[in-house]
Amino acid sequence: MIRLKVKELVQAKQISQGKLSHIADIDIKTARRIFRNPFEIITTETLDKIATALAVDVCELIEQVPGNAKLDENA
Repeated sequence: MIRLKVKELVQAKQISQGKLSHIADIDIKTARRIFRNPFEIITTETLDKIATALAVDVCELIEQVPGNAKLDENA
């Protein structure tokens, strides 16, 4: 299972969801969904836009976790 680490990187860079959506040219609703659900399915285009906006490699935005991690996070 793939988990997005966008929220952690954005917070570390002290960027708001609104600013991320602006600099990455993504809808604010998309940014909010990603922040709320790190297992959100997004396109590679969106992933690339976020990586470019944060000046990081795409691989820094994702991590592979065990299949039951989503259940653990929602508990």
